[in-house]
Amino acid sequence: MNIALITGATSGMGRRMVLELNDRIPAIQEFWLIGRREDRLLQLERELTHPVRTFSLDLTDPFSLSSLQTALENENPRILFLVNAAGFGKIGAVATLSLQDQLTMIDLNVRSLTGMCRIALPFMAPHSRIINFASSAAFIPQSHFSVYAASKSYVLSFSRSLNAELAGTGCYVTAVCPGPVKTEFFDIAETTGNIPAYKHLFMAKPERVCKKALIDSVTKQDISVYGLSMKALHVATKLLPYPMLQAIENQLNK
Repeated sequence: MNIALITGATSGMGRRMVLELNDRIPAIQEFWLIGRREDRLLQLERELTHPVRTFSLDLTDPFSLSSLQTALENENPRILFLVNAAGFGKIGAVATLSLQDQLTMIDLNVRSLTGMCRIALPFMAPHSRIINFASSAAFIPQSHFSVYAASKSYVLSFSRSLNAELAGTGCYVTAVCPGPVKTEFFDIAETTGNIPAYKHLFMAKPERVCKKALIDSVTKQDISVYGLSMKALHVATKLLPYPMLQAIENQLNK
């Protein structure tokens, strides 16, 4: 049985990726959807044309990975797509943002994503794909978004190195690095601070970001960056020294 395994499926980029895969990848025979809100999982199930298996789990709980691993071992599916879209960020200085918020960001954005890749790999085969949602925040350290940006830098680095490890297997890993996207992400992020006004100018539509992410995954790209502004940022972070980039960011954040 060919499955797509998606975390963060109840909202935002995860939900949008489920819909993209449902519409564009007919080889998928069943969706395994992971999210905290069972009502939203069931609502999404009704929108799909494929069979669905739902897992109402909090991936910051280590037991969640164990239960998923057991389900995979019992069913022995072939994972065509693993999409790691679960994640969140909160705005605030390290000295003022709560310790719990910062550690939970690391648990979800870093630990659980790494764990999902590890438990999925034995069930992947040639033509399988891993899509890890990073962020353009991965390109440069960001003050008052320090933990989130660092966690996404990890996702980008981990995804690229894992992609290299899988060379010759027919499996490929793509790190998706969008800029600001119109999702519920900022409803959570702004509970502890406000995003800079200029970021509202670059808000992308989730369906466009996810469509490009899927195309880039299928075509074996190790990174997916949507939009000219984010591509320009990506290039700039390679060419300009960090102090100059930090000075520009400080001016934009005023």
